[in-house]
Amino acid sequence: MPHIHTEPGQHDHTASAFIVRTDTIRPHLLLHMHRKVGKLLQPGGHIELNETPWGSIKHELIEETGYAHDQLFLMQPPIRKLSSLTNAEIHPFPLCHNTHDYMPTGDHRHTDISYLFVTNQDPIGLPEEGESTDFRWVTLDDLEKLDDSEIASNCRQIGTLALLIVENKEWIKESKSVATWGK
Repeated sequence: MPHIHTEPGQHDHTASAFIVRTDTIRPHLLLHMHRKVGKLLQPGGHIELNETPWGSIKHELIEETGYAHDQLFLMQPPIRKLSSLTNAEIHPFPLCHNTHDYMPTGDHRHTDISYLFVTNQDPIGLPEEGESTDFRWVTLDDLEKLDDSEIASNCRQIGTLALLIVENKEWIKESKSVATWGK
């Protein structure tokens, strides 16, 4: 979806996924070469006017990675105080929630809600037509070695956090896949 807010000083809301592969000696993070930005980023996209952040990430996962919902498991912090609210929908806890410049000019910003997922398999599908197919699985060491011209700095920082959380088993893997979360 294109930018909703296009005037100077406005910003759009996005949702993204830090997907970590756990069937390797060390965890690997999935990155892709963003078609417009020209740097490695985590999969994700704009939150459309008629959807929640969680709804957005559910369709972005399929569109951008080819992963089916039953292949990915959500990671959550071990202590969560709320399990339900009256007249409200509870969303998963994000790995990070931040606002950043979309382009170096600073004339447009994104507020991104990043979720953390784990998997132990390749995606069963392909990204949709027009999406990036330049994927890279990187370890923590690989992430640190990437040149600043290759990766967005906030992606490197949040990706490092994601890999450390998974490697150190600091968060809990949900027992149900993305397909059943929120039902």
